[in-house]
Amino acid sequence: MLLCVDCGNTQTTIGMYGSDDGDGELVDQWRIATTAERTSDEHALLLDQLLGLHDLGLDDVGGVCIASTAPALTATLKEMCQRRLGGAALVVVEAGVRTGMPIRYDNPREVGPDRIANAVAAFDLYGGPTTVVDFGTATIFDAISAEGEYLGGAIFPGLEVSLDALFGRAAALRRVELGPPKHVIGRSVTESIQSGVVLGFASVVEGMCDRFDDATGNEASVVFTGSMAELISPVVDRPVHVDPWLTLRGLRLIYRRN
Repeated sequence: MLLCVDCGNTQTTIGMYGSDDGDGELVDQWRIATTAERTSDEHALLLDQLLGLHDLGLDDVGGVCIASTAPALTATLKEMCQRRLGGAALVVVEAGVRTGMPIRYDNPREVGPDRIANAVAAFDLYGGPTTVVDFGTATIFDAISAEGEYLGGAIFPGLEVSLDALFGRAAALRRVELGPPKHVIGRSVTESIQSGVVLGFASVVEGMCDRFDDATGNEASVVFTGSMAELISPVVDRPVHVDPWLTLRGLRLIYRRN
């Protein structure tokens, strides 16, 4: 099987594909906390337990593709693969890896590997021009041209980061469960926070997508991914595609191209 690992600042997402060459379907996926202190052996143990849910183990892994925004964890995951998955082919999305997509950033090395994976998957699924919005620790907007070029993007504080800042600095406000607000004009503190956060972020997304369209001169398809994609998508006033596992699909494609 092929394992695709997206190691983000807050969460690490692992996808299991049914064949070593990345040609199979996504069989299962898991989200675990990103922990910088976790050793390569601890990663191996956790991975073995997850695979055990399908009566599989580390010996069944034929290939691994990794995207990581944390250099220390990248080294830990490489060590895990070398020590515990010796027979598996390893691809790490970094400089020199074939992605099939020209990068038009001033310094291509600055583009996060998860952003590249998202762009590759979005263009493969929906063509271009396309705007990808990834709701994670940061809310990241990425633009892909009609020709399949990565043009660049924008980075905005993530929804949960913004909430942490709000509750940390406003002593009178309490934490609330996030969900679609019943009213635009909240009739309680809970409703007011839900309206401000959910609809406020929806307005930011709509506005940024419109600005991207103005900048490129094209009306782009919009793809949402990340842990908050399904919360925001129903209240956005434009058609969107929602794919929580877009990054994993991109890693699968990059693995196949290498």
